[in-house]
Amino acid sequence: MSNNMDTTKTTPETVTESRPYAVVLYGATSFVGKITAHYLTNFLSNAKDKNGANVTWAIAGRDEEKLNKLQSELESPVDIIIANSNDASSLDEMTKKTQVIISTVGPYLKYGEPLIKSCAENGTDYVDLTGEAIFIKDMMDKYQDAAKQSGARIVNSCGFDSIPSDLGVYFTQTKAEETFGEACDVVHMRVKAAKGGLSGGTIASMATIFEEVGQDPSRRKQVANPYLLNNDEAAPSVRQTNISKPEYDDEHKRWLAPFVMASINTRIVHRTNQLLDYEYGRDFKYDEAMWMKDGVKGQLSSYAMSAGLFGFATAMMVKPSREFLSKHVLPKSGSGPSKEEQDDGYFDIRFFGQTAKNDTIQTKVTGDKDPGYGSTSQMLSQAALCLAQDISKDDVGGGFWTPTSAMGDKLLARLEEHAGLSFEVIND
Repeated sequence: MSNNMDTTKTTPETVTESRPYAVVLYGATSFVGKITAHYLTNFLSNAKDKNGANVTWAIAGRDEEKLNKLQSELESPVDIIIANSNDASSLDEMTKKTQVIISTVGPYLKYGEPLIKSCAENGTDYVDLTGEAIFIKDMMDKYQDAAKQSGARIVNSCGFDSIPSDLGVYFTQTKAEETFGEACDVVHMRVKAAKGGLSGGTIASMATIFEEVGQDPSRRKQVANPYLLNNDEAAPSVRQTNISKPEYDDEHKRWLAPFVMASINTRIVHRTNQLLDYEYGRDFKYDEAMWMKDGVKGQLSSYAMSAGLFGFATAMMVKPSREFLSKHVLPKSGSGPSKEEQDDGYFDIRFFGQTAKNDTIQTKVTGDKDPGYGSTSQMLSQAALCLAQDISKDDVGGGFWTPTSAMGDKLLARLEEHAGLSFEVIND
C-alpha cells in the first residue's frame, strides 16, 4: 500500500542561516511541553545517526522566566525563543527560523489559529496534539490554499490522538493487501487496555469543544459528520457506525463502551483514506470502542462509562455547570500524571479487519508509556523529526495532511525504533 512515498531514503531538508533550527517546540512550559522537551533533549543527545545527531532545536513560549527554568532543567543546552500567540510578528519571527514547529498550546480552538496562520504563510511545517476535529476543519478551510502555496506541511493530531488509530489502520490495510490482495472494507478498533491519567489541558480541550457545540447548533452538525475532514467534492456517504452507548460484542464475548477519542480518530482515518486516493475503498467503514469484560461486571462498567461520558458532555455544554466543574472538580491546566505514572502507563489497542471476500485479519498497536503524555510526547517528537529529516517536500508538498498520509512507513519505523510503539499481526 502506497502513501504517496516509498520507503527509500530521501534527502532531508537542510538547516540554513535563515532557518537555523530543525525543530522549535512552542508551548514548551506546558505540562506536555515539558515532557516533550525532556524527551527531545535525551533522544537528541544520545542519537548516533541521522535520526537525531546534530539536530539544532529550540524551546519557545511567552514566559521567559518559565523557559529559563525549563532550560536549566534540561540535560543539554537549548536555545530559547520568546513568542506569543497574541503577537503575530513574534510568531512570524519564530516560524521563519525553523523547519518544523511543534505546538502543545491548547485548547487549539482558543489559542491555535495564529500559529497555524503563521506557519501556512511562511512555509513552515507544523505538528500538534489536537483532538479537536472542528478546529482542524476551521484551519483547513482558512489556510489550505496558503499552505499549499508556501509549502508548509500541516499535520495535526500527532499524539495518542490520532497516531495509533491512523497508523494502526494503515498497518492493518497494508498487511491485508499483502496477504489477501485487497484492503479491508471494514475495520473495527477496540481499546483492549490502557493505563494513564488525563491532564487539565486535555480536559480544557474537551470543555472547549462542548462549549462550542452548546452555543452553536451548526457545530453539532459538524461534530456528528464522520467525513468532516474529507474536503473532496465527492466525499463518501456510507453510513458509519458510532458506538455511543453500551453494546455487546457477540464475536469476542465482551461488552463495548464508547471511546472518548473516537470522534477525532475516526475523522482522521477517513481523511487519510481520501488523501491516499481511497486506497481503503470508497465504501470503507471504521469504528472505535472500548472493550469491557464479559458478564454483569462488564455490562455495569460499560453502562457506567457511557453514562459518565454523556453526563460530562451535557454538563460542559451548559455554562453554570461547566464553570462549576472547571473550578471545583476537574484537574487544572498544567497538571497531569507524575513521571512514575507516565512510565507505568501503557496502551494496547486491537484492529479487526474484514475484506469484501470475508477474509479477516487482526493486528495490535501497543505503547509502553502513559498514552496521553509519556507516549504522546514521544510520538509528537518523532513526527516532527520525521517531517524535518525524512520527508522531502518533493515527495509531500504543502497543505493539511494526516500522520499516515504525510509520513506513513517512515513514521511507523521511527515509532517502533524510538517511541516505544509496536505494530504487529496477531492470531488471538
